[in-house]
Amino acid sequence: MRFFYIGAVAASLAKSTVAFTISPEGVKKAGAGVSTTSPGDLSLFDPNEAGKLQGTNDLLDRVSNGAAFTIVPPQTIVDTPPSGVDIKEAQHFLEHLDANGDLPLNFAKPQAPATATVLGRAKLISDDAPGDIEHIIMKLPEGFHYVEGQSLSVIPPGEDAKTGRKHKPRLYSIASTRYGDLLDGNTISLCVRRAEFFDPVTGQVDPAKKGVCSNFLCNVNPGDEVSVAGPVGKTMLLPKDPTKDVIMIATGTGIAPFRGFLHRLFMENTLARHMFGGSAWLVLGVPVSGGLLYQEEFDCMQRNAVIFLAAPGQLKIDYAISREMTNSIDGGKLYVQHVIAQNGEELFDRIDKGAVVYFCGLKGMMPGIEDTLAKLCEEKGLDYSEFIKGLKKNGQWHVEVY
Repeated sequence: MRFFYIGAVAASLAKSTVAFTISPEGVKKAGAGVSTTSPGDLSLFDPNEAGKLQGTNDLLDRVSNGAAFTIVPPQTIVDTPPSGVDIKEAQHFLEHLDANGDLPLNFAKPQAPATATVLGRAKLISDDAPGDIEHIIMKLPEGFHYVEGQSLSVIPPGEDAKTGRKHKPRLYSIASTRYGDLLDGNTISLCVRRAEFFDPVTGQVDPAKKGVCSNFLCNVNPGDEVSVAGPVGKTMLLPKDPTKDVIMIATGTGIAPFRGFLHRLFMENTLARHMFGGSAWLVLGVPVSGGLLYQEEFDCMQRNAVIFLAAPGQLKIDYAISREMTNSIDGGKLYVQHVIAQNGEELFDRIDKGAVVYFCGLKGMMPGIEDTLAKLCEEKGLDYSEFIKGLKKNGQWHVEVY
């Protein structure tokens, strides 16, 4: 900050009738202490920024209001709420994890993994559904936290038979909220499909080609220890704006992050649920109805949306059961891209209003989806590449496929 020296010289100048021109160069050469910065523009010192007043504007208000200035006590925290306010209790002890733009990342790394303990495992699909999909709940070590949409690395035990080294970590989308299925903030859930290869000649499973990590997880029992690392992931996250619509398109175990999203928005008693003012739309593709994942939970969420939120349309769910349903476009099997095509107007209307779109599942799901969106763009006179580029720029497009 510069200081002003007003004395005999200044008084003499004030009485003089001679006009003086003071240039920055002249002042610097003379070594005088006259400021050449215009007053009031905050270019030298902004009290809100440098004065650590946290944007209160108190100092500027004092100067501009003079004796009329009064200190208004902060009203953000009160002992007694105003009359007529609807008070709701909310679980909040992990809301700080992403409150300030930060994220919990890499509590443990693959080179030095942490140890999680299995609490339980349950099969998610019926016996007539193809394959095996398991829901696994594990207890995490103290301090290991995550948020919805992040992923966990699992390092299977043993060594790779080809390299003789430890197995590489496998990444799994987390299927629970930050509070976990037990709501204690110390557990994590995964949705895992057992990776198996069927010999086309014998029709039998070839054990030599089975997925090492998925088979390990699908066989764990309570008390077993699992080496884990992470969490990782910065993009597959719920929007910060609670008024934004959320559109989730998944196939199979790609439902995992969306289960976490929906539990947070429609099941848990948290501020996120109370503040959610948008709507959620889930499109889930599976081969048979016995393979519908977490259907009972989603049914409960839709009931909650009606009972507690008085908004029956706030959660929309469409299932694409390929072996049991036909699409209205060509009469063939119904896949998620057909659901998109059949609801194209609604999809684009939501996107135009700021909806955030997420895709998760096998990477083979995306070509059909992209082709469908390209056709819809063409019908609307939009350039598909520019349309997607705009969504990505606005944070409205998120893809996690494997």
